[in-house]
Amino acid sequence: MTITLYTTDYCGYCRAAKRLLAERGLAFTEIDVTNNAAERAAVSARADGWRTVPMVFIDERFIGGYQELLALDQAGQLLPGRG
Repeated sequence: MTITLYTTDYCGYCRAAKRLLAERGLAFTEIDVTNNAAERAAVSARADGWRTVPMVFIDERFIGGYQELLALDQAGQLLPGRG
C-alpha cells in the first residue's frame, strides 16, 4: 500500500493523519504544499476539486481527508498488508 499525504504546516488534521499512520506503523510520503499554490491546485484537480488538506491518496486513488482516513482505520482497512 502506497500512501501519500498532501499537507500544510499549520493544519491540525494533517498532524492527526500523520500521527494515525505512524501509530499504525504505515509508511507514507508527505508533500507539504504550504507555500506551493501551483502544486496544491494540481493535486486538488486530481482530487476532483477537493480543496482542504490533508488530501490522502492510497495507491494513487484519492480517498479524502483525515475523517475518511479515520473511517478506513476504524473499519480495519488500514492494517499493513491490506488494501
